[in-house]
Amino acid sequence: MTVMNNQIVLRKSGSANVNTVRTHNESLVLRMIRKYGELTKADITKLTGLSPNASSVIFKHLESENLLVKGDKIKGRVGQPSCPYRINPDSRKSTALHIGRRSSELAAVNFVGEIIWSKKIYHQYPTPTIILNFLREEFPKLKAQIKDVEVPKLYIAMPFELWSWGDDFGASSQELQKWKNFDLKAHIRNLGDFTHILIENDGTSACRAEYIFAPFSPENDWIYFYIGTFIGGGIVLDGNVYTGTRGNAGGFGPMRVPNQEGGNRLVDHASLIILERMLEKSGIDPLCIHDKDFNWDQIETITKEWTRRVGENLAYAILSSLSLLDFEKVVIEGAFPEKVKALIVEEVETQLNSGDLQGVHIPTISPGFVGRAARAKGAITLDL
Repeated sequence: MTVMNNQIVLRKSGSANVNTVRTHNESLVLRMIRKYGELTKADITKLTGLSPNASSVIFKHLESENLLVKGDKIKGRVGQPSCPYRINPDSRKSTALHIGRRSSELAAVNFVGEIIWSKKIYHQYPTPTIILNFLREEFPKLKAQIKDVEVPKLYIAMPFELWSWGDDFGASSQELQKWKNFDLKAHIRNLGDFTHILIENDGTSACRAEYIFAPFSPENDWIYFYIGTFIGGGIVLDGNVYTGTRGNAGGFGPMRVPNQEGGNRLVDHASLIILERMLEKSGIDPLCIHDKDFNWDQIETITKEWTRRVGENLAYAILSSLSLLDFEKVVIEGAFPEKVKALIVEEVETQLNSGDLQGVHIPTISPGFVGRAARAKGAITLDL
């Protein structure tokens, strides 16, 4: 399936059996309704190229599965009144675990990507013991509060190769090395609740959340930056999230940036660890920014200097990316308030417009829609 000029093109396979095609088309319909908010059967027929009869059968099945809910009839148009359908948020409730470098979160996420229960812990760095104890203690509370959560399934978003980056954020190399040969899935299964565990890079998960839950936009090729303790992200090509052979596509941290003091990698400039160091030099607790309730107005002067540095180096990264693929859009997201995100977007635009643009077309620079919880929300999209 490819999205072209706002239309859906179905790729047909002569070897596909009826059930496979039906499942594919049902997923297609759900995706389009997610993007547009609500659609009628006639809308789906027009957008996808499915026949009216096929659309009707799919809607009937999805409604019987409680995945869709019917709205009020639309009157005043030519022909019979039609009913818009929207996603039923309560039809599925999934458990997501985000393992981060400074904090980790266990959450119940509904079918439209809303977090309906969550518990967050803060740590200097994550260890297997910390994460297992957190899950062991908090999951029974989640299960007690959210009665119809899908217990057998757990979706995990986490940085890959945690052991490789300890020196960059002041973590114990010895402790982080425990991750190298640690079978996380096996240890979680031993807790007795989960039998179906999926793990994805947290940057890719955040990108997938934007791809699935953000409103419709016509761009098929775009890059996504998520600025957390480190910087990561994802890539969307031909209307689909591209993960790469090892699941690391869009891992922008090691990307080289020129003429910068403090390191030649993007992660050395466009990440929260840099803001931590700036705060520490000013005598401010560097971990305060990882508390979602922290008031960033208290550090406005330092934040402005940091966002200037972030914007300058993201502009370098974007230009480098454009030399490889002609991206139409760049989405910027991160673990900070919306107004900080807006400052970064503005700075990136300023830097790009003042640079050497010969040979490239500047894409749209957009703030992320999903927000700072994109990594946890994105984890559940692995199975959507």
